[in-house]
Amino acid sequence: MSWIILGIQLTVTVITGIYFYSMLRSQRRSMPTHGRNAVKEMENLKRMRAISLTEPLAEHVRPKSFDDIVGQEEGVKALQAILCGKNPQHVIIYGPPGVGKTCAARLALEYAKKSPGTPFRPSAPFIEMDATCVRFDERAIADPLIGSVHDPIYQGAGPLGNQGVPQPKPGAVSRAHGGVLFLDEIGELHPIQMNKLLKVLEDRKVHLESAYYNPDDPGTPRYIHEVFKDGLPADFRLVGATTRSPEELPPALRSRCMEIYFRGLEPEEVSRIGREAALRAGYALREEEADIIGRYAACGRDAVNMVQMAGGLAQLENRKRITAEDLEWVAASGHYPQRLEQRAALDSRVGVIHGLAVQDGQKGAVMDIEATAAPGTGRVRVTGIVEDEEWGGKGRTLRRKSTARASAENVLTLLTRLGYADDRTDLHVNFPGGMPVDGPSAGAAMALVAISALTGRAVDGGAAVTGEISVQGRVLPVGGVPEKIEAARRAGLQRVYIPKENDRPTFHALEGVAVIPVERIEDLLPALLLPAGHAQTAGESGLPLPAALTAAPSNAG
Repeated sequence: MSWIILGIQLTVTVITGIYFYSMLRSQRRSMPTHGRNAVKEMENLKRMRAISLTEPLAEHVRPKSFDDIVGQEEGVKALQAILCGKNPQHVIIYGPPGVGKTCAARLALEYAKKSPGTPFRPSAPFIEMDATCVRFDERAIADPLIGSVHDPIYQGAGPLGNQGVPQPKPGAVSRAHGGVLFLDEIGELHPIQMNKLLKVLEDRKVHLESAYYNPDDPGTPRYIHEVFKDGLPADFRLVGATTRSPEELPPALRSRCMEIYFRGLEPEEVSRIGREAALRAGYALREEEADIIGRYAACGRDAVNMVQMAGGLAQLENRKRITAEDLEWVAASGHYPQRLEQRAALDSRVGVIHGLAVQDGQKGAVMDIEATAAPGTGRVRVTGIVEDEEWGGKGRTLRRKSTARASAENVLTLLTRLGYADDRTDLHVNFPGGMPVDGPSAGAAMALVAISALTGRAVDGGAAVTGEISVQGRVLPVGGVPEKIEAARRAGLQRVYIPKENDRPTFHALEGVAVIPVERIEDLLPALLLPAGHAQTAGESGLPLPAALTAAPSNAG
């Protein structure tokens, strides 16, 4: 009987040995194949890395220092103040595309590393992500921004996954630990991602969860226990960049960040960028020819692209000089819209006044407002403004009369109260230009141009005015005053009247323009309306009105 049992054991042992021997031979046969494939792929990778094209001009001319960033002196100074001190803060940079937001953020971190008392170490990372391209999965399978957990059920979980161990995967917020996380177009981030990011900013760490994590499992590595217990470190400073206006960003994000503004570039600044790009690329470009770039390019990126194409055209013809004809051809070929330089007419006219506005939330503009009065039945019309607007909040949308229309009605009430309007005169106030005007800041200008049309007095052509008007004649504060003053200065105007509550000491140090604060419509009437029959020349100061005009007439038809 024992011999039978021994024979069975021997047979089982032989069969088992043959099985494992066959498996081992199969693995050995497959291993050289995998090895050969790996070597082949590595060689392909090395060949690919050995091939490179010339550096694009946009990378070649990228700013290497703060001095290379054109037109953003104030924004750069603010960014340095926020990031380069002992207590750097989170920051959001507002501004149009192609004005240097990303480059300024990179340079600010390098500058901060060398600042005394800075918490940034020399090895502090700069992690850059585009919020429009962040892959987001609501199941949290993959989250390159915040981080995720690779649970054992997922394909490719590896040896730890085979043991039932969940594996944390760090995201960009952890890779930026100790440095800066730059999120371009942060306003485009998914709302769920935004909420997660806010939590990370608050805790300075990432808390991860998994239904497969067992704190009592001795097979789980210690570092994974530490991650699930204390979170992944994520102590960084956020620099968000956006082309949106501040009102479009979540208040919770804005409350955690400092805010700075990069302005749109002026034509001469864009021309300078284009000329420097041409010189770095090895092409001659005269200053007057570079001015063509400023007439068409809206930002530094557009300027470099125009030079790149014009340089390619010159190279095809074996030239080392970019001509005006090259740039005009590029502008026509690329359908670049021409940027017309805004110059204000300085002659004083009846029924025409220079108002001020802010376009795209960033750039100031001078706009003429016109009015005319004619015998009629007391009808009043205001054209060129937004009539109504939608306002949404907390799950509902309301339609309301626009602030521009409300401001126009305030003006009409004020004119009636002052005695300028009657039932024998029709009044028409118009905002020419094709783009409807919204907002109350043209109220004071509307009141003045209406009074000019009703009384026949010319308006000072060398001045502009901004401010909301109340039914009692008070000039109320408005937004965008610095941008409006700069627009008036560039348009050649000598005087700008602003609400007194908007006044700042820095306004009075500006060259080329006098900033005059006012409180009431009575302050504006003698300063801006000229005596009847007076023809003012460009640059001449406004003259005071006669005493009869400083008091409201009883009947100004």
